[in-house]
Amino acid sequence: MNNIVIEDLIKKVKEYNPTEVEFVKKAYEYANDLHSGQVRQSGDPYITHPLNVAYILADMHADVDTVCAGLLHDTLEDTNITKEDIAHDFNQSIANLVNGVTKISKMNFSSKQDQNMANTRKIITSITEDVRIIIIKLADRLHNMRTLEFKSEFKQKENSLETMEIFVPLAYYIGAYRIKSELEDLSLRYLKPDMYKKIYEKKAKIEEDSKDCLQEMLFKIQTLLNDKTIPNEIKVRAKNIYGIYKRLNDGHKLSDIHDLLALKIMVDEVDNCYLTLGMIHKEYHPINDKFKDYICNPKTNMYRSLHTTVFGPEDRLVQTQIRTFEMDRIASFGLTAYWEEKKGQARYLMQEDLKAKFQFFKSLTEINSMFGDNQEFVSQVKIELFSDRIYVYTTKGDIIELPKGSTPIDFAYKLSTDIGNTMVGVFVNDEYVPIDYTLNNKDRVRIVTDDLSFGPREEWAEKAHTSYAKKLILEFNKK
Repeated sequence: MNNIVIEDLIKKVKEYNPTEVEFVKKAYEYANDLHSGQVRQSGDPYITHPLNVAYILADMHADVDTVCAGLLHDTLEDTNITKEDIAHDFNQSIANLVNGVTKISKMNFSSKQDQNMANTRKIITSITEDVRIIIIKLADRLHNMRTLEFKSEFKQKENSLETMEIFVPLAYYIGAYRIKSELEDLSLRYLKPDMYKKIYEKKAKIEEDSKDCLQEMLFKIQTLLNDKTIPNEIKVRAKNIYGIYKRLNDGHKLSDIHDLLALKIMVDEVDNCYLTLGMIHKEYHPINDKFKDYICNPKTNMYRSLHTTVFGPEDRLVQTQIRTFEMDRIASFGLTAYWEEKKGQARYLMQEDLKAKFQFFKSLTEINSMFGDNQEFVSQVKIELFSDRIYVYTTKGDIIELPKGSTPIDFAYKLSTDIGNTMVGVFVNDEYVPIDYTLNNKDRVRIVTDDLSFGPREEWAEKAHTSYAKKLILEFNKK
């Protein structure tokens, strides 16, 4: 739906929040007046952009303040209105959200680059104030990427690169997979158009060739579940184009990508996930090393599901993903699913869970406190949080997320300052290794501590990879 009109938005809000429709209309009229006469590069009236942003948010069942902020998100930047006006005419919450997504004005900077860095920092750190600012910003970016064909080729590439470097990781961290996948595909389309087209065509052919096989499996599994009166819904899911591109880029062949097509099986409760898994394995032979249990071991952005790859009909490999209905909403929408799940408490619980359950939140807060310079801050975030990650296990089986290149020193300080300060040795996969050993994905790490140790040597700071570990080592040695 590209030509969204106000009636579409009202209809969408009515579905889940009928009492707030008038307030949304008021925000629309207010934005429409302020933007009147302004035009987008496509030639459309400017208001079509905030309308689409608000629609993307309403589609997630966002609270009314967030939808209104979506409608008003460009008013501070592009019209004469102030934050105080919005607070007075609407409320303080909407004013804060709109201010959160507004670029810092050029007046405060000597160069365009300084302004860009300050704005990037503002976007990234807004998540610590109110995660809804990031969600509005993602909706804004998504609509801009969907309408990128009206920009110059240089702008298309520049925006796509920024989307991949900043917005895709942010969408991943809050678990908003649907937005993440679409942003990746749209970016690839402009960054590598030939590659995009080639993969698009291959994928379409595979989907066509596999249609009968998947339908046959879907029908069989559905029958098994219905016979056991397990409430269920099954969908066919195809890997996004960027996901395929990334695997090919890593040297895999198309035929190696076992999760190119998947059956997504939703059931009512966790016990039935495991029951379903047993039924599928009885019917179709699994590939042992392709089984993953993200229900017992959730990903660090709350994603939970069972993944098993089986030999389907016609010797095709098919991945099945088994999860509850609630897990599926979290898998698609991440924290934004709280609007539907937690209703009135959503805004508060999003922020609480972000602090309590998301490892990157603490890392981001640390980096923010350590770097005054915007450029240093942004480059550190890109190195430590937005680049490749590894996931290693503690001896209890907890998963710890670290940037690629991390050492046992980083791991120890991630567990606690005390463990880092009293570390005297380390075992990885039951073998003794030096403390500057480079950790790999899925390593099992055991830190040996001694309360009588001399504490971390100053040269450890050179061997650590994360800002947090470096900072704590230097602080200890200052004392």
